[in-house]
This record gives sequence, C-alpha cells and structure tokens, in this order.
Amino acid sequence: MFDLDNYSLLTILLVGLVVVLGASEIGRWLGAHSDDHGSSDVSTLESAVFGLLALMIGFTFAMALSRFETRRDAVLNEANAIGTTALRARLLPEPERKEVLKLLNQYVKIRLDITQRPASRTELMTAISRSNELQESLWQRATTLAAKNNGMVPTGLFIQALNEMIDNQGKRLAALRNRVPNIVLLSLFGIAIVGSGFAGYANGLDPRRTQVPVYITAILVSGVIFLILDLDRPSGGFIAVSQQPMIDTAASIDALSN
Repeated sequence: MFDLDNYSLLTILLVGLVVVLGASEIGRWLGAHSDDHGSSDVSTLESAVFGLLALMIGFTFAMALSRFETRRDAVLNEANAIGTTALRARLLPEPERKEVLKLLNQYVKIRLDITQRPASRTELMTAISRSNELQESLWQRATTLAAKNNGMVPTGLFIQALNEMIDNQGKRLAALRNRVPNIVLLSLFGIAIVGSGFAGYANGLDPRRTQVPVYITAILVSGVIFLILDLDRPSGGFIAVSQQPMIDTAASIDALSN
C-alpha cells in the first residue's frame, strides 16, 4: 500500500495541493463541455461530498490530537519515572550509588538525544537497544544488592522505581508507534479530490460562477490535512512534543552524578 511515511510533509502538501487543484480544473473543463446545463444535482453531490470531508477531517484530527497528547504525557511520565529512580538511587550504599547514577545519566541522555533530531528507523532501534542494555545493567546491580541484604528498604524502593522506569519506556514506545492508519489519511485526500472535482464541474456548468472559492477551499483543506499529518508524526514534523521534562531530568541527574 502507498505509505505516506515514506515522503516528507512538504512533498505531500505540494503534491496533494496540485492534485486537488488539478481535479477542480478537470471538473471545470468537463462541466464546460457538458450538454447538461442544470447544476442542481451536481451541487447537491458537491455539498454531500464536502460534508463527508468535513466529518472525516474532524474525526481524523481528533485521532491525531489524542495520539499527540498521549506522546506528550508519555514523555512526562518517563521523565518523572527516571527522576524518581535517580532520587532513590541516592539511598543506595557506595560504590553502587555512584555507578547507578552514572548509568542513569547515560540512559536519560540516550532517551533525549534520539528526540532532538529526526532519526531513522536504524538509529531509533540502536537507541532502544542501548537503552535496554543500560536497563539490564541497572537491574543486575539492583538484584546484586538485594541478594546481599534482602531486608534493605532503600534497595526495595529503588527496584520499584526502576521497574516503573522500564515500564514507562514500553509505554512511550507504544505511544510513538500508535499512528493514524494510513488508509484514513489517504481517504482524506481521496474525498478532497472528489469534492474539488464536483465543485469544478458545477462551475463549468455555470459560466457566471468563479473558480476562486474552489481554489481557496482546496488550499484550506490541503492545509488542514497537512496539519493532521504533522500532528501524527512523532519526529520530522513541525509540531514536536516538548522534551523539556526530559531535559530537566537530565540536568538534575547530571548534577547528582558530579
């Protein structure tokens, strides 16, 4: 299936706009050369298609916005979980305390670095693999401490926080991968093209009507679809989830490690 993720947002916007405007021009040409000069039925179809388009845009925008908010909450939850783990690591005895804070410092910087720039799938998988290795190192140190003294309260608190931190990585990855289905986004363009074609056809039947409203509508619809696509892209778009909670956590852990 044609996957929009393989193309940049600007490419999709420009191609989509050209196709939608082209559909209106083709519709206008067909209308101008048609023997049917009664445009009431065509106008009814035009209104129905644009009504369906408005419904689809509202539905899809709500989907994209809810996923955007979920990704934003996932960043905050993961930052809080890492920060809690670092605070409880301070309760551990030396030298484990220093080693754990060092590993957490590396961990949060990896989590932050991958979000500071558009990352390829390979880079993302490498970052996840490295994060998993650090999680395993932290877990091994926690189990070693627990084996030495299983009645030690700070160790138990640290293990609890570490487990929550690991869970939050999974939740954040799930949020990143939860996207608006590609078929829904393609349907938006399909309905917009059909509606623009009907609008152009109705204009062609009535020479007194101008194409300017059709052009404005096509530009606005393409812009809204572009906004939906941007909201649905975790990286590489113009609307990005704020990483400030993770930045603050990285700064606090860095201060604790020194």
